[in-house]
Amino acid sequence: MNTPHPTSLVWFRRDLRCFDHAALSQALRHSERVFCVFVFDTDILDALADKADRRVDFIWHSIKELDKALTTMGGGLIVRHGAAREVIPQLVQELGATAVFTNRDYEPAAVMRDAAIAKTLKRVGIEFNTFKDQVIFERDEIMRGAGRPYSVFTPYKNAWLKRVTGDDLVPHPVAEFTHAFARPESSTLPTLNELGFQPTDLIQLGVKPGMSGAQAAWDTFQNTLANYDEVRDRPSLDATSHLGVHLRFGTMSIRDLARTAYYAPGKGAQVWLSELIWREFFQMILYHHPRVMTQAFRTEFDAVAWETNPERFAAWCAGRTGYPIVDAAMRQLNQTGFMHNRLRMIAASFLTKDLHLHWLQGERYFAQKLLDYDLASNNGNWQWAASTGCDAQPYFRIFNPVTQSERFDPQGVFIKRYVPELAAVDAREIHAPWQISPIEQQIYGAIIGRDYPAPIVDHDAARVKALAMFKCIKEIDSLSK
Repeated sequence: MNTPHPTSLVWFRRDLRCFDHAALSQALRHSERVFCVFVFDTDILDALADKADRRVDFIWHSIKELDKALTTMGGGLIVRHGAAREVIPQLVQELGATAVFTNRDYEPAAVMRDAAIAKTLKRVGIEFNTFKDQVIFERDEIMRGAGRPYSVFTPYKNAWLKRVTGDDLVPHPVAEFTHAFARPESSTLPTLNELGFQPTDLIQLGVKPGMSGAQAAWDTFQNTLANYDEVRDRPSLDATSHLGVHLRFGTMSIRDLARTAYYAPGKGAQVWLSELIWREFFQMILYHHPRVMTQAFRTEFDAVAWETNPERFAAWCAGRTGYPIVDAAMRQLNQTGFMHNRLRMIAASFLTKDLHLHWLQGERYFAQKLLDYDLASNNGNWQWAASTGCDAQPYFRIFNPVTQSERFDPQGVFIKRYVPELAAVDAREIHAPWQISPIEQQIYGAIIGRDYPAPIVDHDAARVKALAMFKCIKEIDSLSK
């Protein structure tokens, strides 16, 4: 890229911001004119069953803000609706562009899409330039001996921390090169209805999309960062960052977050930095092992005899299992599109270890509902909880939903917020309400089996069965070696 391109096109995807943006920075520095585009890709949108999908609403508002910001900088955003495989080559031809600049996406479908577009453009002599942007380290950058990918988190984290330097956390400059922006002749942002979707309750829920929303969430969370390690597991405190959705759609820079956490003193910042590294670990796993989308990372556990029970799955989805902490978690997800991190582990453990249902069922339900859904992290965390993944929770460690509830929501504050049927129940009894005497149930106005469901399984018995399911696989595996 020594010779400047007369006209280039920057394709925005999971990077909906106009600062610290690798592809945008490179395009502006190596082009005479730079156009910007976002494609509402029908290959992705057509697969969404819920036409009131909060994620599409989030993207729409973020695109609106991005267009305004780019216009202020002298450019603007071309917005198209169609299959990106067709739209990008067509737009390149319309603009007379000689290069496309975009940031890399590591999900298998995106990798295939980008390869197809690159091949199409190469036939007509157009460059397709991709850059690392959504992670600090990608693909093969953190590897163990003999060039093999890590499969255990702690050695990966140690290697990550050993390799990272201040240079890896430096932002990609944009503002210094705005003279290269080209303003599109005309581009209208289609309405949600024109895209085939409906407005949602996103804003009413307090979710702020776009770069401004990301900055607001980040500003708020930095007040918690120092003691994050002490408060992160208490859902009633709502002390998590709420930056997952902004990382998912790139309205915030990972370098900004990692730089602050890396240099900040105290255990809280280091614990949160570990969570950012977990995100990159799962991205690396998905890139090297795309089969985990549908298969266990530990292939021997594909033979686990998961049960099929639509009634139990429906009860779990609806938050009607009879275990208050599980039900509160699922209702939070259904009502808001968000679930607290600790509750994600509890809900996933309950589905797989108490209900003995396949982790893929839960993973796909979360994929439908989570505003911050990210394939790599969602898949990795579900396989962790199910004990089928890399560096997973050992199969013999099974969360007890009652003790988890007592430990992380001791006063039942979170439970009462989402399970109002138990609002009058004393905190000492709310974690296992089926043990309340019939007379007290009447006093509380919470008759088990009428006002609130009885437990759909007995945890102790379910635990024994789960252990047997996994032990059987371990014994078969050992005999085959």
